Amino acid sequence: MFAHGIDAARFTPQPPTSASPGPGRMISGGGDIAFRSLLVPSYLPGAMPQIRDRGRVHGLQSEVPAVKRREHGPEGALADRAGSVPGRGACSNPEARFESVRHSAEDDGWTRADAGTPELHTVVSTEQARSIITRNRSPDLSFAQSINPYRGCEHGCIYCYARATHAYLGFSAGLDFESRLVAKENAVPVLREELSHPGYRCAVIALGTNTDPYQPVERRRRITRELLELLEECNHPCMIVTKSALVERDVDLLVRMAARRLVKVFVSVTTLDRVLARCMEPRAAAPQRRLAALATLAAAGVPTGVLVAPLIPALNDAELERILEAAHEAGCREAGYGLLRLPHEVRDLFEEWLLRHYPLKAAHVLGLLRQARGGRDDDARFGLRMRGEGVLAALIEHRFEGACRRLGLERRDADLDTGSFRPPGAGGQLPLW
Repeated sequence: MFAHGIDAARFTPQPPTSASPGPGRMISGGGDIAFRSLLVPSYLPGAMPQIRDRGRVHGLQSEVPAVKRREHGPEGALADRAGSVPGRGACSNPEARFESVRHSAEDDGWTRADAGTPELHTVVSTEQARSIITRNRSPDLSFAQSINPYRGCEHGCIYCYARATHAYLGFSAGLDFESRLVAKENAVPVLREELSHPGYRCAVIALGTNTDPYQPVERRRRITRELLELLEECNHPCMIVTKSALVERDVDLLVRMAARRLVKVFVSVTTLDRVLARCMEPRAAAPQRRLAALATLAAAGVPTGVLVAPLIPALNDAELERILEAAHEAGCREAGYGLLRLPHEVRDLFEEWLLRHYPLKAAHVLGLLRQARGGRDDDARFGLRMRGEGVLAALIEHRFEGACRRLGLERRDADLDTGSFRPPGAGGQLPLW
């Protein structure tokens, strides 16, 4: 089981190892600082005993020994002087907003030269989900139902609004979000039960609205694949949103479903700049690979679309037209876009990332975002949270609409068949009529 907290009265730190400067210390690349805390950095081998779980998350089980792996600190305990953990998006791992423990930094003379940056491995735990379909009434969305097979996302996109949801598990929105994943291993039987309910009314189900259904862990877990097989069996329409080329693996299923107007696939492309993409979305497919996946699906007859989201003023917004043109050449016929959102912890994580990687642009980017959000860092109001307001937001929408008209791209719309749905029968069998 994963550990969510620690009882200070029962905690005894282990002796320091050769890789550790001592109990309670964490090295930060943001400055010569260390952290005085009851928590010893568990990314240093042997630095932390196993801790019992408090059982705050229903049915959560880990595949690895339960050790405390959260590296706290306002400047990022694992960040090197370049400002990043190798292969990860976030620069730090701040406490979840619901946690009662906070940590303060104090200069004790330690520097990054005193300890190398260790590799941060991904840990996948399993969850027994009580329900699988999430419903919404948002006027900003083209779907009312969604499924997310995984919590957390290894793609590590620094801007991801879903980072804030990791706090509900007691995990950080920073490095925890991209390295401590939860797989809903019973997703298929729970979905079968929900689709069989006498009161269920068929409506398009979106896969990947919070975390990517084709993130790297899906290659082995295959939960998304099995969900699609059940939806195909029931003639249930769905819409997929991803930035992974792994979607090509399921082209056989998607082609069959597309022939019955049961599926659309949208691929998110935020930039064509490989350097920016590698820094901003470290474990997602390269931009050109995403376009190739779109071309493969379109050539096979699967309806495809592109999402240019999020648009970040002064960072990737200048690429809007070029991305739409490249997607159109790949066979896309629908498109959508969205302005960057910075809810809760995501604001501080994104600002930290900007200051580390684009320090000369940081103030300008954040200033433009606030202009488009009515002076706020984030605006959750319906009708404004996706598009923003003001001159900048209106200009982006005007550019998007003009490019779509010129290219013949339609606005995103889930016009799929909901009338052919057949609920699964008892024991997984379909009814005879």
